[in-house]
Amino acid sequence: MRKTAMLAVALTTLIAAQISAADLPGNGISVKPIQSTISEETFQTLLVSRALEKLGYTVEKPSEVDYNVGYTSIASGDATFTAVNWQPLHDDMYQAAGGDKVFYRAGNYIEGAAQGYLIDKKTADTYHITRLDQLKETKLAKLFDTNNDGKADLTGCTPGWGCEAVINHQIKAYGLSNTVVHNHGNYSAMIADTIARYKQGNPILYYTWTPYWVSDVLVPGRDVVWLQVPFSAMPGAQKNHETRLANGANYGFPINTMHIVANKAWAEKNPAAAKLFAEMTLPIADINAQNSRMHQGQSSEAAINAHVDGWISAHQAQFDKWIQGALAAAK
Repeated sequence: MRKTAMLAVALTTLIAAQISAADLPGNGISVKPIQSTISEETFQTLLVSRALEKLGYTVEKPSEVDYNVGYTSIASGDATFTAVNWQPLHDDMYQAAGGDKVFYRAGNYIEGAAQGYLIDKKTADTYHITRLDQLKETKLAKLFDTNNDGKADLTGCTPGWGCEAVINHQIKAYGLSNTVVHNHGNYSAMIADTIARYKQGNPILYYTWTPYWVSDVLVPGRDVVWLQVPFSAMPGAQKNHETRLANGANYGFPINTMHIVANKAWAEKNPAAAKLFAEMTLPIADINAQNSRMHQGQSSEAAINAHVDGWISAHQAQFDKWIQGALAAAK
C-alpha cells in the first residue's frame, strides 16, 4: 500500500474514532436542502447532504423548486440550504429575498461556470459568423429560422432561472429584437429538439452553460462554436459586471462561481455545518463527467447516489478533512 493511501486510511480511522466517541453536532437536527428542477444539480447537492449526515444531521431528500421560491424558502427558514447559488447570475434573486442579512454564504463551492451562445460550426464557417450581433442581418438570422417567421430561433432559458433575464436584456442591447426570437420554456425539451435538428444537418442557435452535459454532445470547436458579443450588457444587479475576458474575448456572460447558501440564523446556530459549507469544493470537471453519465442513461436516483458514493471514495482524504474541520468548529 502506498504511503498516501495508508495516511488516508489512518485519517479515516482517526475521524471514525472521534465521531463514535463524541456527541455529533447535528444530532436531532433536521436539514431541508433545495435545488431547482434541473436533475443534474442533484449530484452536487447530495454531496453536501452526505457530509452533513456524517456530522449527525438528519438530511431530507432535496426538494425541487424554482430558484426564486428556493431563495425565499431559505430566507424564511422553511428550507435550510441550496448548493446551487450562482454568482453573479442569481444576484437579483438573492438580494430580493434579503441578501446577506438573511443568508449565510462563505467559500466557493464550484468555480469556473461558463454560459453563452453557440451555433453549429458548419454554418459558422460557411457564413463567417463569429458574433451574436451579426444576426441583425436578416439574411443571416433566417438561417436559424425554424418556424418560417423570418427570424432566428434561439433555444434559450427556462423562465425563473436568471439566464432568461440576461438573454432578453441582451437581445435588446445588441439590436436583435427584429431578427431574433428568444424561445424560453422547458430547457430539456428545447435542447433535445435542437440536438435533433443538428443531427438532421440543420443550423442551430442556442444558449447553454457549464457544468452540463450539452457540451459533451455538441462539442465546442468540433460541432459548434461559441459566439462573442460586441460589449458587456447585463441587467439588474449584474449591470456593472464586465464580461470581457483577460484575453479580450467576450462571450456575454461573466464566469460564475457557485456557492452553498444557507439560512443565516440556522448557520449561526450550527457552526459545524457553517464551517463545512465554507470549506467544501467540487471541481467543475467532476460535475461535467457525472452529468455526462446521467445523459448516457445513469440518471436514476440509485445511480446518482452511486455517483456521489464513488466520488467520496475517490476523494476520501479530502472528504474526511472537511468532516474533521467541521467537528473542530463545533467545539
